[in-house]
Amino acid sequence: MLFATLSAVQDAIADPIIARNYLALLGAGIGAGLAVVGAGIGIGGIGNGATLGIARQPEATNDIRGLAILLAAFVEGAALFAIVVAATFKFVQ
Repeated sequence: MLFATLSAVQDAIADPIIARNYLALLGAGIGAGLAVVGAGIGIGGIGNGATLGIARQPEATNDIRGLAILLAAFVEGAALFAIVVAATFKFVQ
């Protein structure tokens, strides 16, 4: 099944217009995937830092929690922007 799929892709890439569309979809998929992975790593680091900060200073729990939520929102916003930019590759001809 894998070889049949690769054969179909190879035949499609022989046509320059279809090849351009396939490469655009491939770029969009890779870009969106990297954005999601980067956001996951970023939010994991924020959670790790917030947990360590709360463990060291329990009296600052509310401040640390608020800042962690704000930073996570910024990371999610940047990831969403990156996914939208990657998705535009599909529509740009």
